[in-house]
Amino acid sequence: MRWRLAAMCGLLCASVSIHAVQMTLDRRAIEEAILLGQSRQDADRNRFHRLYRLTISRPPVDWIDVITPYHRVALAAEARARLADRIFGQREALAALNAVPPGIELLVELTFHPLNTFVGVPAYDVSLTAPQASRIRPRHIDRVPRFGPRTDSMALSLPVPNAPLAFGGGQPVMGGTILAQFSAGDINPNGLYDVVLAEAGKELARVALDLGKLR
Repeated sequence: MRWRLAAMCGLLCASVSIHAVQMTLDRRAIEEAILLGQSRQDADRNRFHRLYRLTISRPPVDWIDVITPYHRVALAAEARARLADRIFGQREALAALNAVPPGIELLVELTFHPLNTFVGVPAYDVSLTAPQASRIRPRHIDRVPRFGPRTDSMALSLPVPNAPLAFGGGQPVMGGTILAQFSAGDINPNGLYDVVLAEAGKELARVALDLGKLR
């Protein structure tokens, strides 16, 4: 049974590359995402999550994780499985999807210089650009500081928009995460974009995002 599940997860991971982003998930897509999230094979899940990670490694940006509706369901199922709770079905998946409006989310992971004087995450902007198209701004953006060391892992936590402001109790700001939400109606689910991080109009980092390779 284990090898069959691993084989199926491998096929599902491979199939991601032939789909555009699905802004609306049907029952089959939800079941497939749940299966991926509940896989007991760390290698299968990490291979799947890696498809959604854009590595930059240009200070202060480490990487960007792309959260599509399909990826969100897989993450929600995985989070429950880590708590030894595998009672996760269509109802729970729909609740995870309904927690945010349709679209995609970008999680920009940051690490600051250890001698920085920040009291929070600077007012960095995130946008999507494409040739001969207007710049796409997020419908909502959150900037969450990190006051302790980060654990480098593919095991993401689901982003929580409008989370309460975090305070470090006097600790220095070591990094942070920017959560940028983009509306489904503003983006082409099969589009090729550049993700641009800027501060006061000055570009800090840029990386290509091919939604046609995700699901």
